[in-house]
Amino acid sequence: MSDKRLRIRVVNPNSNETVTHSIDGALDPLRFENGPEIVCSTLAEGPFGIETQADVESVVMPLRALVEADNASDAFVLACYSDPGLHVCREGTARPVFGIAECGVLTALARGGRFGVIAIGQRSIARHMRYLRQMALIDRLAGERPLNMSVAETASGDNTLAHMVEVGRRLRDEDGAEAVVMGCAGMTRHRRPLEEALGIAVIDPTQAAVTIAIGAISCR
Repeated sequence: MSDKRLRIRVVNPNSNETVTHSIDGALDPLRFENGPEIVCSTLAEGPFGIETQADVESVVMPLRALVEADNASDAFVLACYSDPGLHVCREGTARPVFGIAECGVLTALARGGRFGVIAIGQRSIARHMRYLRQMALIDRLAGERPLNMSVAETASGDNTLAHMVEVGRRLRDEDGAEAVVMGCAGMTRHRRPLEEALGIAVIDPTQAAVTIAIGAISCR
């Protein structure tokens, strides 16, 4: 057996370094002695925020090129809730590639019968709905509601948490969500206070994806 330390590369597909730093800090609880190294990086070619289908499509091939060129990592996590290029990247490597939307939803299903999603904006919801239909999980969705903020605002805005609490309460009280998924990697720093405010499970999808990745590569 090789003594090489396992490595998980977490890629922020947008070019906003503030988002990457926020993700990196949120993953500290998953770093432990003799555990996999977790390395966060920013896709320089990406838009400042991935907020439209055009933004999603624009990063697919750069992500595949990044995955194919990285021979040091044992697993990859695509840290955008649209899971851009997930299947294209999986096609390009024998190593596991995880999308945070897929992992976040699957984790939410382990915490409640029906889940809700906090989206950054209204136009993201149709894209997320298509994905849930592809996953055959639309019947488990209690609802998805928008913050109507940009990716950059969710990562650094002063009023983000208050908006998230308001939207989360509507998902819980009006839609019947038993768990809530944060529908953007830029929301990651708000997970704990949001969960405390709502009193139900709140899933940071990037933490969920890295947790699954740790299990996947550690058990090989």
